[in-house]
Amino acid sequence: MSKKQSAPQMGTDAPGDEAVERAKAMGRKNRRQARVDSGAQAGRAEGQQGGNDLIAVVGVGASAGGFEAFKQLLERLPVDTGMAFVLVTHLDPKHESILPELLAKATPLPVSEVEDGTPVAPDHVYVIPHNTSLAIEGGALRLRPREEGRAQHHPIDAFLRTLAKDLSTRAIGVILSGVATDGTLGLGMVKAEGGITFAQEPKSAKYDSMPRSAIAAGCVDFVLTPEEIARELARISRHPYVAPASTAELGAEEAAQPAVKNGFNKILALLRRVTGVDFSLYKVNTLRRRVRRRMILNKLDGLEEYAKYLRDNPAEVEKLYQDILINVTSFFRDPETFEVLKERIFPKIVEHRAPDEPARIWVVGCSTGEEAYSIAMSFTEFAGERAEHIPVQIFATDLNEQDIEKARTGLYSKNIAQNVSPERLRRFFTEAEGGYRIGKPLRDMCVFARQNVIADPPFSRMDLISCRNLLIYLDPVLQKHILPLLHYALKSTGVLWLGSSETTGVVSELFEPEDPITGEPVTARAFLEVTRFSPVTN
Repeated sequence: MSKKQSAPQMGTDAPGDEAVERAKAMGRKNRRQARVDSGAQAGRAEGQQGGNDLIAVVGVGASAGGFEAFKQLLERLPVDTGMAFVLVTHLDPKHESILPELLAKATPLPVSEVEDGTPVAPDHVYVIPHNTSLAIEGGALRLRPREEGRAQHHPIDAFLRTLAKDLSTRAIGVILSGVATDGTLGLGMVKAEGGITFAQEPKSAKYDSMPRSAIAAGCVDFVLTPEEIARELARISRHPYVAPASTAELGAEEAAQPAVKNGFNKILALLRRVTGVDFSLYKVNTLRRRVRRRMILNKLDGLEEYAKYLRDNPAEVEKLYQDILINVTSFFRDPETFEVLKERIFPKIVEHRAPDEPARIWVVGCSTGEEAYSIAMSFTEFAGERAEHIPVQIFATDLNEQDIEKARTGLYSKNIAQNVSPERLRRFFTEAEGGYRIGKPLRDMCVFARQNVIADPPFSRMDLISCRNLLIYLDPVLQKHILPLLHYALKSTGVLWLGSSETTGVVSELFEPEDPITGEPVTARAFLEVTRFSPVTN
């Protein structure tokens, strides 16, 4: 039996033996040349980055069948989109990859294997090395040790998460052929941050599990073949609202122009009339990014044109509404804070509780329910054998009726195993419909309801309110309106739990920060990681 070749081990897929032998015959000469070229490219990248020529970074994920899909995509890409392309796949961790050399034959674009610290440059292709995880920070590609742990290795999700965080609206995610579900969570984050998402048309994929998973999750904007994805990327690169970083946001002067201001106000008025929600005091830049995303997807160039399109297409009003309300969420987001809940907050709630009184918790902006169910699991773990004697009521509310319906169903995809331990999966979930369903005891603990926290009456006598990553989307005027309502809803011994980027600054006199670790002073970092407040009483 001949020795197995060190070809790109992409799941169960690899290039044909002939292609592998041709690449190997090039020997180390090609690899050295690739590194020389990549060094020159890095130098050019710095100059181009300095000129703000980068339009977007496209993260492309694939697994089994991915080599053919990568090749089909690259063959149809123009050389002047102004985008950088980062290819992430499942490589054999024990064999050096020759994927960059093979893909370089499919495109005139420079193709190189990522080295730590490589700045992304327009019209370049970067390929993940074997036995690593890849991230992007400050426009530079960073290599990290391969993630090992209880869950399956998910390099595509890992990269797309950092891409969404680093590039926001200039992030584009693409999922091509592959098995399992890697990429679904990351693609959801790209869309939530205002980026654009693609999945390969399943019938054109050698293995369709990965694109089907992303499509089923509702986080895909375009379902196309690799060749069609290339053409759509080229179109997007020419859209007037797609611009380098220096001009990505409308300046105050441009935003104040009558045509721009009038078109934007018409869009807000249409939203208010159809949905009943007034978005005029949401942060303007957030709204503009969402509107711009919908304009790009619908191939429309101006705000007035888009306002007319909304009037003529009621379904588009709902899509814009859903885009504005989209929220990044997961089970046990910021897991260390849930440990603080169990160690510090829940004991205080139980201590101050009357014998016949339930613990009362309100999750504001609960999205699809992960946060509420995570709190329910944590409280059950904290209560232990006393759980039957410590009743708890969790009220979870959101403006988005579609998200509320999903939360009530309690059905989630298999990829939640990345954030939920095997022990919790066994204890709190059952397998159903190809995913995991929250068990009935936890579903009975949580009451989900649609609520507009700005306009509807608040709950009362709450021990804990979780309001994480809602305030960051609101204008200070709205924050000043909502925080007193939350203060009113809390008991005098209650706790308000905010996101790591949020504070009670506009009404700080109503709350006082609590030290998450008794007896030690609050440091700025600890304060931001576990932001909790207790009402000040007179």
